[in-house]
Amino acid sequence: MGEMIKVGMGDLKACKYPDALTTLGLGSCIGVALYDPVTKVSGLLHFMLPDSTQIRNNSNRAKFADTGIEDLISLMISMGANSGRLVAKIAGGAQMFSTAGMSEMLCVGQRNSEAAKNELSKRHIRLLAEDTGLNYGRTVEFYSETGEYKIKSVGKGIKVI
Repeated sequence: MGEMIKVGMGDLKACKYPDALTTLGLGSCIGVALYDPVTKVSGLLHFMLPDSTQIRNNSNRAKFADTGIEDLISLMISMGANSGRLVAKIAGGAQMFSTAGMSEMLCVGQRNSEAAKNELSKRHIRLLAEDTGLNYGRTVEFYSETGEYKIKSVGKGIKVI
C-alpha cells in the first residue's frame, strides 16, 4: 500500500499505483473518481457546485463540476492516463437538510450529482457506479491498484463500488 493522499474540499489530486486518494465529509459535494485501468492513474475531485459559469471571480476551478472535471482529466493525462480509457465513479450529493418547502436552488446535492453525470457523458467517460443522494455525509477512499471506491458513512458501515 502506497501513500494515502488527502483531497480537500474544492480540490483535486491524481496519483499512480500504489498510492490512493481520500476526501473527507462529502455532504452535498460530489467526489468524482476517475481511473485509467491500464496505467492505474487515478484522480479524485471534490467539487462543491454544479456550474462555474453561474459565478464570477471563480479562481478555484476545482470547486465546480465542469472546470474541476476538465482540470482533473488534464492532470491525469499529464501523468500518463489515456482519456479514451477513463472510467468514473461518483459519491456524495446528499441532501443534508430537511427539504420541506426548500427551493430548487437549495437542492445542491441533487444538482451536483446531475452536473457530474452530464460533464462525464459530455466527455464520453463511462460512469461505472455511484453512491449518491440520501441525507448523510460520506468519506471516500479511491484505490489506484484496483479502481475500488470505498465509501464510509457514520452508522452505515463501509460500501465498495
